[in-house]
Amino acid sequence: MNNTKPSLRLLALACAVTFALNAAPAHAGQDDVSLFAILPAGATGPEGITIGPDNNIYVTTYGYNASGGVGGLGKIYVYNRNGKLLRQLSVIGSTANLLGLAFHPTTHALLVIDSTGGKVFNVDPMTGSASVFTDVGSGSGLNALTFDSQGNVYISDSFQGKIWKTGSGGGAATAWVTDPLLTTVGVPPFGANGLAFNKAENALFVANTGNDTIVKIPVSGGNPGTPTVFVNSINGADGLILDGQDNLWVAANQSDQIVVLDRTGKLITKLGSFQGIDLKGVPQGLLFPASLVFGVNNFFHRELYVTNLALDLRLFGLKQTPDSQWTAKVKRYTVSKIELNGPLLLH
Repeated sequence: MNNTKPSLRLLALACAVTFALNAAPAHAGQDDVSLFAILPAGATGPEGITIGPDNNIYVTTYGYNASGGVGGLGKIYVYNRNGKLLRQLSVIGSTANLLGLAFHPTTHALLVIDSTGGKVFNVDPMTGSASVFTDVGSGSGLNALTFDSQGNVYISDSFQGKIWKTGSGGGAATAWVTDPLLTTVGVPPFGANGLAFNKAENALFVANTGNDTIVKIPVSGGNPGTPTVFVNSINGADGLILDGQDNLWVAANQSDQIVVLDRTGKLITKLGSFQGIDLKGVPQGLLFPASLVFGVNNFFHRELYVTNLALDLRLFGLKQTPDSQWTAKVKRYTVSKIELNGPLLLH
């Protein structure tokens, strides 16, 4: 029998709730990475990932396998939350090199980046038919996209060191920010990559992959200030998302980990690792993680989905990295899942 006085029980409950709402994100163990899906035979390395209004998971592929580039139309693979492949879309009018994708928060249009084509497409999520949302031009290196609360669209440009901006309906893009901190001469040879606003929308955070940095762009009244380096030494900072506490979750593609930072840039935890390749050529754990997205089941059960691009940089004439000899062995490409059991505010 519990003889605790009601007032003390209420106080204890209040303290527990307060702790839950302010605790650092609960996280899985170092190697608590499970296989969510193996892409169909013939699919190339997966890059972009998002969850649609239908609660299904949409994955783009970059058009490269262990042997090199693969031609044809860009592909999107659609999975349910149990990892079952529902359909495969060929994006009409695109090249094979698809990167970031996301559903617009108000129009619900599925926007997909064709990196080689220098375009963002508005894609029918059932058929793959597509129209051009914005066209920046080939050679631009479009990579990832995000939105502000007004529905404006922001697109990173890895090669030109720019953040492009359009309205919610697309059309001609304007160079919202151009800065040397968004370019790179490092490895991998991608500058501005994953990007996301904080909750107050007074800062846009941008991963610079080749520089191993996160760049912070201050924002006032929708106008950008001078970019600065927010944090260094995230090895191959690629995809980037923020949770409801403004913690940054970054795919470190050269260390095969997810790095989690608080709003000040302090390390909270690192998730995942590379665990080898099985006899069928399927990566185990994380291998060149490129993009990530949260899934929500309930307050105490979160999921993090991660694409494993498994890209051999030697295909681009670069020297090997520690992962190169492994990525050359990959025969089937994967999406991983990390269970996040504990209080994590996403909104």
